[in-house]
Amino acid sequence: VTLDTAALAAVAAPAQPLHLMDALEDLARVDERCHRVVTLRYFAGLQEDEIAEELGVSVPTVKRDWRKARAYLLQQLAG
Repeated sequence: VTLDTAALAAVAAPAQPLHLMDALEDLARVDERCHRVVTLRYFAGLQEDEIAEELGVSVPTVKRDWRKARAYLLQQLAG
């Protein structure tokens, strides 16, 4: 388990699935690419290089979007 996986898994605790879905929908409205990065990485299990190829961006861009998305989701779920 990586820190990334553990952080998002904590966000997706069974007690909050509806809150997570709402936060993901909000993220899609705010930043569609970040939402796609979360979907491809967390739900589809793709690696950063695979996501970069799929989205037509660089790996550093995927890393930045992943950090932004995690921060946004944690903030939304915290309150």
